[in-house]
Amino acid sequence: MRHETPIARLDVVLRCVIVDDNVPFLDAAATLLERQGVSITGVATSTAQAVDIVHRLQPDVVLIDISLGADSGFDLARRLAAWPAQAALVLVSTHDPADYADLIDAAPVMGFVPKSELSAAAIERLVGTPES
Repeated sequence: MRHETPIARLDVVLRCVIVDDNVPFLDAAATLLERQGVSITGVATSTAQAVDIVHRLQPDVVLIDISLGADSGFDLARRLAAWPAQAALVLVSTHDPADYADLIDAAPVMGFVPKSELSAAAIERLVGTPES
């Protein structure tokens, strides 16, 4: 049985790319969000992969882990925000947002979602839904 969410009820599919160096999290997040009506168009485990995938797929939203191993999610967000065709950027992390409050506020993102609270509804609250 499909569970309807605000995104599904609007008959609008939010296209999303998830960027995280933790593959088990990528798999779990993709499964969760797809069950909630979000279309996961791609996943990436590094900045290089993310730049390529986001450029090719042009999603509505990109979920970016703050810590990408040797890479920085903040640096990736700045890089993606500089493009003419912009996706809504959302930072995610297991860390307390207070630990990064100044960096999150200064980043060119729509907001922050703790990984433990990740859901289609949380994304929609930050970025809304794409135009139909």
